[in-house]
Amino acid sequence: MKERPREIDDGRITGFFDKDTEIQGDLRFKGSFRIDGRFKGTIRSESILIIGDQGKVEADIQIGNIIINGEVKGNIHAKERAEINSKGRVFGTITSPKLVVDEGAFLEAECHTSSKAPESIPPAKKTDPEQKV
Repeated sequence: MKERPREIDDGRITGFFDKDTEIQGDLRFKGSFRIDGRFKGTIRSESILIIGDQGKVEADIQIGNIIINGEVKGNIHAKERAEINSKGRVFGTITSPKLVVDEGAFLEAECHTSSKAPESIPPAKKTDPEQKV
């Protein structure tokens, strides 16, 4: 009997880090992935990344779609959509053609939106502590 290739359903969770999990490194996946634990490193996928209420992520992220209910520090490049829900907290840079921020969300980020997201994440700006604004 031949095994049929599995189709990836972006709406279904195919990977998960639980709240007591701490991982550092490079994460690549197909399908939807949820993080309720801690992750530090880089994340690359064309699919959906969900940061749960207890999730804490410090990463450079290149993703198709992202939904943030927890905390993210770093650069986010969402090719389709970035969504920060009411409990979400974002520190860094967000680049996406669509950005949704719910009432109550915390956003301390430089945001870039346009009809087409750029192909790469812009480098983080370094500030001189002696420089007056």
